[in-house]
Amino acid sequence: MTQAMERADFDLIASWVQPGERVLDLGCGDGSLLKRLIEERGAKGYGVELEDAEVLAAIANGINVIQGNLEQGLAGFDDQTFNHVVLSRTLQTVRHTERILGEMLRVGREAVVSFPNFAYWKNRMAVMAGRMPVSEDLPYEWFDTPNLRFFTLLDFESLCSKMGLVIRERQVLDEAGRQVTEEPNFLGSLAVYRLGR
Repeated sequence: MTQAMERADFDLIASWVQPGERVLDLGCGDGSLLKRLIEERGAKGYGVELEDAEVLAAIANGINVIQGNLEQGLAGFDDQTFNHVVLSRTLQTVRHTERILGEMLRVGREAVVSFPNFAYWKNRMAVMAGRMPVSEDLPYEWFDTPNLRFFTLLDFESLCSKMGLVIRERQVLDEAGRQVTEEPNFLGSLAVYRLGR
């Protein structure tokens, strides 16, 4: 993924967090987003990460991180503990999609989810050419990808409707991190959603 896209994704998420709010960052990686939210927004919160090296990197970044597997749920967190529960570029890697979305909105007032849009025109072109796509937001080859799911904006919105989740806001970005307003399911590479009940 490009740095421009990473900044655009983080910029958007940071703009939704009000000063002093509590944030839980699931699949937090090295803690870069949470560190930014703490430094720039005065946020309070935790990260959850599975990978050993990323947990150590998050600790080195000064993040309170819990090593855990999202597939096992968020039983260690009480209901409505956080203002925002963030799952940035991780939803496509989890096996139990509905469960994690439900858990996010159990422990938080709002879920913030971002994911690569498989219906992005470059991905469609790769499939039409007979190959699985490799792009800025889908940077892995088919044989080494951590992604379990490939879905589109329309697929995600259909799931939200089925689960009774309210889409409070949707922003779609292209590979350069610019907002896409026309034909987002075709022209958008990365989608970022704010969800509630």
